Amino acid sequence: MSGPRARDGELVISGPAGTGKSYIALYKIHMMCLMNGACRSDCAKEHEHHTRGMKALIVRKTHKSLTTTGLVTLREQVAAEAIAQGLMKWYGGSAEKPAQYVYANGSSIVVGGMDNPDKVMSTEYDIIYYQEATDGTLEDWEKCTSRLRNGRVSFQQMLGDCNPQQPSHWLKKRCDDGKATMLVSHHEDNPRLFESDGTATAFGQDYLKRLDNLTGVRLQRLRYGRWVAAEGVIYEDWRPEVHLLDRKQLPLDWPRIWGVDFGYTNPFVWGMWAIDPDGRLYLEREIYHTKRLVEDHARQILDVVTTGSGTWKYPKPIAIVCDHDAEDRATLERHLGMTTIAANKNVSEGIQAMQARVRVAGDGLPRLFVLRDSLVELDMDLKDRGLPTRFADEIEGYVWAPTADGKPVKDEPLKMGDHAMDETRYVVAHQDLSAGARVRFINM
Repeated sequence: MSGPRARDGELVISGPAGTGKSYIALYKIHMMCLMNGACRSDCAKEHEHHTRGMKALIVRKTHKSLTTTGLVTLREQVAAEAIAQGLMKWYGGSAEKPAQYVYANGSSIVVGGMDNPDKVMSTEYDIIYYQEATDGTLEDWEKCTSRLRNGRVSFQQMLGDCNPQQPSHWLKKRCDDGKATMLVSHHEDNPRLFESDGTATAFGQDYLKRLDNLTGVRLQRLRYGRWVAAEGVIYEDWRPEVHLLDRKQLPLDWPRIWGVDFGYTNPFVWGMWAIDPDGRLYLEREIYHTKRLVEDHARQILDVVTTGSGTWKYPKPIAIVCDHDAEDRATLERHLGMTTIAANKNVSEGIQAMQARVRVAGDGLPRLFVLRDSLVELDMDLKDRGLPTRFADEIEGYVWAPTADGKPVKDEPLKMGDHAMDETRYVVAHQDLSAGARVRFINM
């Protein structure tokens, strides 16, 4: 069976931004829970295994990302009426039980993140929905499928949704190999964007216009739903499955260095990088947000790195490497109570140094990693506009500026979606390019 009612063992809904992928997946789970509760008391003895309702799991790569996206959609759009009528209620979890929505008929929807899998992987489910499945790993996906054995529903299903990524992504390959079924969603499927006769709503016209303003790989993926790689990508050796790590706490005896790229209309970016004994860099915490003053960012930075009493939760930075804006630097220094260093802004040498770090070295590891849960707060305005919201979004679309004939030339990067790239380049240059010396990279 095709469409959202499909009962395939593994089902992936892929499509551009704003096609309602998450809504339909959550609606399916909600309706299944309403329809597959426990039996009435008069049949409980005959069907003892039916005295419980079905059990679903909604999961993302991190629990924090789920609470700001999928759970909001479920609570405010999909199940608002059922919650108001008392057909389901929220249970915040305990040491023994994970957080979940509990239905009056005995069904339940457990929620969690793969950053703490033991919390949600200790039980069995009838359906598991992995939101933004491309953020996860193949190991995450297969770990989830191993828990599909509750048997309360006539079929067990692993369900995921995603915006397209690079064609080599493990999820695309899994669908291409026939291990999972891919359904493609379209903007016309979303009644908020299009009327039943195919004409765009006022909101739809405005939203599609915003997507049309995207460029490069983000236009192809988020507007047209195509699994494509960026042409002329600068960091060709970037591999999410290699460079993104699940580790949550890095050793406190590793030094930290901060990078800052100022912005207001464009994102302000702050990155806290840990340095391991071999000199590798790990993006541990990241702020990527628009339309806030520098002093507000400084306050949030201090909230991240210190406790309410002012005790440092991480080592103080050995350096704070900043963009050159004198006024913003002075404001940041005043509100942080720390001095900053003007970044080495040699773009060419900085990119070469960063390329060397991204490339896998002789020991099989790159010299730069990013923690998946590094983002402090999701900028919903950027997300709604289809723009990058973090380092990992930017790097795949960071490309060389094209010439008049449209061909990329490895000389100058395109000045678009480069804010985390600039911040990181400042840190890498500070670490790898010695002051007053010109470092020459070969075999690039």
